[in-house]
Amino acid sequence: MTKKTIFTGSGVAIVTPFNPDGSVNYGVFAELIEEQIEKETDALIVCGTTGEASTLNDDEHIECIRFAVEKVAKRIPIIAGTGSNNTLHMIELSLAAEKSGADALLLMTPYYNKTSQRGLISNFTKVADAVKIPIMLYNIPGRTCVNIEISTFIELAEHPNIVAVKEAGGDINYMAQIIEACGENLGVYSGDDVMTVPAMALGAKGVVSVAANIAPQIMREICRLCLENDFAEAGKLQIKYLKLCMDLLKLDVNPIPVKTALNLMGKNVGGLRMPLFEMEDSASAKLKVSLQSAKLI
Repeated sequence: MTKKTIFTGSGVAIVTPFNPDGSVNYGVFAELIEEQIEKETDALIVCGTTGEASTLNDDEHIECIRFAVEKVAKRIPIIAGTGSNNTLHMIELSLAAEKSGADALLLMTPYYNKTSQRGLISNFTKVADAVKIPIMLYNIPGRTCVNIEISTFIELAEHPNIVAVKEAGGDINYMAQIIEACGENLGVYSGDDVMTVPAMALGAKGVVSVAANIAPQIMREICRLCLENDFAEAGKLQIKYLKLCMDLLKLDVNPIPVKTALNLMGKNVGGLRMPLFEMEDSASAKLKVSLQSAKLI
């Protein structure tokens, strides 16, 4: 069974900008979306980890998806994050996102509950049975404390609506095992910017990128080179921007560094919703140096 690919290349896990009072700043959100399309980003991932979905209420969550769908107007695919640690809630959000016009869904493994592999299969299958649009699983054990095992991937990939995974476990060998085990039944995307080139060299279809928020053209070019099998040039470009990508990952918890970077670049995305908090001044200063070195400010 060969499944339709959601996208190839660089998909941006877009931030959610906030006003000073903490409400969603839809004016800036529109500007960010338009810039991504102008810079030829291949897909838009809304209300993911980088979009601070965990601190959006349901009305805000669905409105961000609806707004993005309306703004994008089918120019690129929109993948809506609708994960939860409550399966019924996940289904409700997923149905609402589908009704809002999302092209696909991003479903993380349920966090905190720490379900079994049988529980994961039942959870994702129930959502996949409830919707008609494609699903990208999101495996990020560092945040959820649950890892999707290879045998579970194989079983889930048999469902016609489960077509992809954003793999963010940080283990390139594990990613290779998923690609080998599932073949064309499951498209694999890197969930880490720093693993884009090695992942695509192994057969991944692209990256769900945090760095694309601040450097969309660079991430798209890295992916373009990989898709054209020019891994030598793609590797050189990734190495050139490796420090910046590492700083976005290591200086603080995502999305704190990327929102700080966008504000340093004059994008005015606002602050963070608690319990996330602004970066230490010393970390912000290091990030500013990285941005200057990359000629982004």
